[in-house]
Amino acid sequence: MSVLELKEVTKTYGKVVALDNVSFQVEKGEVYGFIGPNGAGKTTAIRILLGILKPDKGEVLINGLNAWSDAVEIHKNIAYVPGEVNLWPNLTGGEVIDFFARLKGAVTQESLDELYHRFDLDPTKKCRTYSKGNRQKVALIAALASNAEIFILDEPTSGLDPLMEKLFQDYVFELKKQNKTVFLSSHILSEVEKLCDVISIIREGKIIETGTLEQLRHLTRSQISVETLKPIEGLASFDGVYDLTVSGNQATFQLDSAKFSDIVKFISGFEVIRLESTPPTLEELFMRHYEK
Repeated sequence: MSVLELKEVTKTYGKVVALDNVSFQVEKGEVYGFIGPNGAGKTTAIRILLGILKPDKGEVLINGLNAWSDAVEIHKNIAYVPGEVNLWPNLTGGEVIDFFARLKGAVTQESLDELYHRFDLDPTKKCRTYSKGNRQKVALIAALASNAEIFILDEPTSGLDPLMEKLFQDYVFELKKQNKTVFLSSHILSEVEKLCDVISIIREGKIIETGTLEQLRHLTRSQISVETLKPIEGLASFDGVYDLTVSGNQATFQLDSAKFSDIVKFISGFEVIRLESTPPTLEELFMRHYEK
């Protein structure tokens, strides 16, 4: 049984279709990446998972329970971090975290102190004095200190500096070791690339691709650089070769992954000295889906 599951979910706001027949499932212990541009439907999907919004049609299950009708029971095992954190201005960061800790239970002061230290947060300051990054730290610490089984993270590193982003990534790897389930929506593609086992790309309310990074890379072109003893000829007419540049015995080009073995056989006839193949990054894959 999947931990998180959307089955043919549709959500509209008047004439605007935020989610259009969206389906996906997240398995236990998986880090699931959910990426797309602003307005693609990411936050709507997360609010439906959290039971904040009710879908117009379709089914949403978390641990086999209905995300809307069983929301109270479900939230006992969920930790959520939004991209825009709003806190009570007259409470200190520590008081906010203590409040959420009491809701979840089983949070020790020792674990909180370690998180305060590692995230470099002063919990004695009033929330109204915090920067965006420090407000984000409060939400992250409250989530990471909990004993939740499912972590739903919507742009969790928004406002954090690179050092804190790296620390967050370390904690996600730790959650994975503990067989926790992480649903991560992020616009930082390098972050998704490092952390996620499975990735879904959403565009205009529809899931357009889902798979592991390696599976998604099959849809894209690798960058090839080759040097041979004999001048290279005939590459321009080769099926699957794009953006070819030839200079004497050297050539660079993009290649459809399915044609890799064919191109290796072809260029071996020119006596290869050097051959480099660079697989596309998630960012390149992502931009290919959104280029006009």
